[in-house]
Amino acid sequence: MPRLFSAFLIGGLFGLGIAISGMINPAKVLNFFDIAGTWDPSLAFVMGGGLAVAAIGYRIVFARSARPVFESGFALPQRKEIDRELVAGAAVFGIGWGIAGFCPGGAIPALGLGHPETLLFLTAMIAGIIAARWMRTRIARAAAA
Repeated sequence: MPRLFSAFLIGGLFGLGIAISGMINPAKVLNFFDIAGTWDPSLAFVMGGGLAVAAIGYRIVFARSARPVFESGFALPQRKEIDRELVAGAAVFGIGWGIAGFCPGGAIPALGLGHPETLLFLTAMIAGIIAARWMRTRIARAAAA
């Protein structure tokens, strides 16, 4: 139960930060990408601030702890190389973010606004995740056969 409560608090804090920064508003995000028009650089400051806090936080946590409080170990990526899958996934993420103005981190707190496009985005995102996993499994089975 403490693990679930901790996750709820951390997720709530993240959602609050996204909401306060205005990143749940797709128009604000899309204006960041509109360099020739109504460019709004505030997203860069939000991302830079988040990166700074995360970098300091990771340094502190990894220096003081061998493992997280509610887990047996840290879940860190094992692969270090930049491969075709990583680049393709990043491109799809970026294109979707540029078209919709939502990323998963901003769309979930934006559900509270009650706009139907938020639910449509999240539904499409979940369908895409399911389709990608299905395709990956199918390709792996074909390669093994």
